[in-house]
Amino acid sequence: MQTHPGEPPAARMSGNPPVVEMRGIVKRFPGGVTANAGIDLHLYRGEILGLLGENGAGKTTLMNILYGLYHPDAGDIYLHGRHVRFRSTHEAIAHGLGMVHQHFMLVPTFTVAENIALGQPSGRGPVLEKRQTLNRRILELSKRYGLETDPDAYIWQLSVGQQQRVEILKALYQGAEVLILDEPTAVLTPQEVDELLAILRRLATDGRSVIFISHKLREVLAVCDRIMVLRDGHLTGDVPAAETSLADLSRMMVGREVAAITKRPATPGEERLRLQDLHVWDDRGLPALRGLGLVVRAGEIVGIAGVEGNGQRELEEALCGVRAVQSGQVLLCGREVTNAPPSKILKAGLGHIPSDRYRMGLISDFSVAENLVLTAVDQPPFSQHHILQQNAIRAHAANLVERFDIRTPALDTPAATLSGGNAQKIVLARELARRPEVLLVAQPTRGLDIGAIEYVYRELVRQRDAGMAILLISTELDELLQVSDRVAVLYEGRIIGEFQAEAAGVEALGLMMAGIAPGMHSTGAGNAHA
Repeated sequence: MQTHPGEPPAARMSGNPPVVEMRGIVKRFPGGVTANAGIDLHLYRGEILGLLGENGAGKTTLMNILYGLYHPDAGDIYLHGRHVRFRSTHEAIAHGLGMVHQHFMLVPTFTVAENIALGQPSGRGPVLEKRQTLNRRILELSKRYGLETDPDAYIWQLSVGQQQRVEILKALYQGAEVLILDEPTAVLTPQEVDELLAILRRLATDGRSVIFISHKLREVLAVCDRIMVLRDGHLTGDVPAAETSLADLSRMMVGREVAAITKRPATPGEERLRLQDLHVWDDRGLPALRGLGLVVRAGEIVGIAGVEGNGQRELEEALCGVRAVQSGQVLLCGREVTNAPPSKILKAGLGHIPSDRYRMGLISDFSVAENLVLTAVDQPPFSQHHILQQNAIRAHAANLVERFDIRTPALDTPAATLSGGNAQKIVLARELARRPEVLLVAQPTRGLDIGAIEYVYRELVRQRDAGMAILLISTELDELLQVSDRVAVLYEGRIIGEFQAEAAGVEALGLMMAGIAPGMHSTGAGNAHA
């Protein structure tokens, strides 16, 4: 790292200089894309600063510059009043910065302690003594900040929320005074989100400074002291959290008012999907679904609520044919497809928007055009005599890109380079273009910004109104209540309650998700056992 004497930053809060100040940061990428267009940022000791913006607004780029991953094309960075230029992440870490990325950088086959020790000086002395010292320090940090973690647990054994705690512990162990969290709640359950926000408050109370990158307005308002908003690489707002609102932040983010989704009452028609006494095992060979029964009809959206880990993933995978059903039946449009190959299930009328769009929905290295025909690439007009018809593929892709407003530089652009919202639009466009009878949608807005979320909600309601049967699996209660017509609660592999969405309150659903049945009665409208 290079340090230069310079005048201390001018910004002050309560007479104290900022811990971090970024002045006039500019970052351009090939192709004429300006990710940051002269951004100013300042962060104070003990402050939680929200960095808000849609996917592609420039938030992560700005933080990657601060953390030494990118170098700015223009602008200056000050740390404790001294001009700095980090040439690598190692230099940033050595000067008290830590970053927890959206996609964790942990070795699954290593223990918590081994992951935290990676890259640390080995020191001297007996191995056992060093390990005991390491474990003791991890447990001290865990207790101090509410990051309860077993140092000897393997990463692959931990939930996503627990893995995130390990990433935070690793940064603290390395001496981070400034902690940057990139979309930290994108993969967490509601309960894990609450726990994380409490942890961040403890860190701030202890004098550490936090930059909270997000596009989730409610979470930012709940935990942050001040909020900066970026749009298209420009700073559009810098306001105290106590002096702003959801509506104000929405306007700063997308340049307009984001309206709540309105929909007319559903008019369910014929039965399209029936799950009868479904039993499915998890990866350990233990019961994940235990006699699950459910019906979804044409022209309705049925939401599946539940804390993650209660059988959602196994349900999704069993329905699309990538996980074995031990017993029970899956009937799709009146045809049994239990344990049928995925290709047969798709041809029988199922569309699938997977919970992990990058692992199950896209081939990241393939182009936008190629991903838009993945499920039909072996069929005319995209293939003739086993030869791909590039003109047909590109014409189809161009039509979908325009129809679904997929923001991409070109049809040949790799899908991995697109924002999360545009990547999700590719999956949505491809599946809806097939005109399925039943659409299985899992965690459709995970990691998406407010504009992309609004788009997905409106598209689901539009498809419902056109007569499609939709099964929506989500851990977001607000999402389920806003979009669904009926909500079924999944607990320990069983549907333990089913309600009309307008009659199901968040508190009652939350209790039932925890296995506590409130004084509500099932509508029985979709009970497969009825």
